Amino acid sequence: MLREFLDGARVDDAVFSLRPDYRAVLLAVNGLLPGPSNASSDLLLQAAETSARKALDELPVESLPQVAAWREAYRSFGAKPQRTRNSLESLLRRAASGLPRVNRLTDIYNAVSVLHQVPLGGEDLTGYTGSPRLIRATGVEAFDTIVGGDDVIEHPEPGEVIWCDEAGVTCRRWNWRQGRRTQLTDGTTTALFILDALAPLTDDALTAAADDLTGHLKGLGPDVTVASRFITNDGERDHERS
Repeated sequence: MLREFLDGARVDDAVFSLRPDYRAVLLAVNGLLPGPSNASSDLLLQAAETSARKALDELPVESLPQVAAWREAYRSFGAKPQRTRNSLESLLRRAASGLPRVNRLTDIYNAVSVLHQVPLGGEDLTGYTGSPRLIRATGVEAFDTIVGGDDVIEHPEPGEVIWCDEAGVTCRRWNWRQGRRTQLTDGTTTALFILDALAPLTDDALTAAADDLTGHLKGLGPDVTVASRFITNDGERDHERS
């Protein structure tokens, strides 16, 4: 099931035309045992907080190479990065006061995102209808979210870069805000993780982040299975893990 799900994933040419340097690693994971934050996940978050503080002692957050690259990517499709921050920048800005403790699964992927300075999203794979696609929106796609405490359906701006499936948007503005339908919960056992990369992040650095995440996920159950795809502008790269 995991391999079939990933085989259907794609990045549209319109996205690569916008940023030919874009690459993604997708990890589909099964067999996770849910659990609350624990000493192990807390230590990983502490390491991420220390790493972030050290980086921010040297440069302001907006000048960190990966944050700057994503800010420029957001501007390229009309988003204002000062108002809609990519997930990596949002986490880095929280590091000084402490990263959130949510549950083991969320804690791990947030920590890996900060440690490797890679935007990283996690979703419940069972919430998907079909496989994930990264496209430029037409503006009619449905995005389920909460505004002011109320359930609402929003729509992306035409041309906005979105992750979606057959039922609608799963994440707006590339890696800004995830939808409710596929969000991780305390009971998630089957998940999808998406690691996004732009230059100057290298393929080796992206692979290292994916491998680090995979190693930690393997510790969340005796029967955890991981399938992976590395998608680039010039085709696939071998990055199979199981």
